[in-house]
Amino acid sequence: MSNKKEEKPIGIEVVKINKWDGSAVKHALDDAVKNCLLCDRPQLKEQFGLINTRLLLCSLAVGVAVLAHGWDYTHPFPQSRPVLLFSVIAYFALMGILTLHTTFREKGTFVVALQKNGNNTTRTWEASSDMKKYDDKYTLILSVTDAKGVREASSTKSCANFIDANGVVLDNLVANEVNRLFNSLSSGKKDE
Repeated sequence: MSNKKEEKPIGIEVVKINKWDGSAVKHALDDAVKNCLLCDRPQLKEQFGLINTRLLLCSLAVGVAVLAHGWDYTHPFPQSRPVLLFSVIAYFALMGILTLHTTFREKGTFVVALQKNGNNTTRTWEASSDMKKYDDKYTLILSVTDAKGVREASSTKSCANFIDANGVVLDNLVANEVNRLFNSLSSGKKDE
């Protein structure tokens, strides 16, 4: 007898969440969309530009804070006043830039992938989502940027469509929805 019933593909795990925790549901669905988008399409390579920008801004802010702390330690307060003033202003300016970046550039984007075509053209695929605090509606927005501009497709469905009664994320249903959006955007290039 073989244990084929118990064998699971390597790298695929069953995700079980508390289905009443809206944040956990959103993040689990985001992870399922990301896995579907990147694992099923080898031509897509994840790009970390948004995350790296956020990391750079946070690192600069921490560096400014460490500089202020170190300078104040070696030169007590009356001498360190200009450095502390500069550090406080720079820290809050960096936090303002970080807030603007996450609010207006990222906008809930959780994966960015590049697709290189044979004729030296590149497409940028972005997936973002939204789910209000006490709402069951999960909105998935898939957008593609290429030479023709930015096109996007979105889908709003109840999170109950993707999660069973036990709190297990149904990856095949998530994959069907992602594939539908991906194919509609891919075929859009032929129509235009």
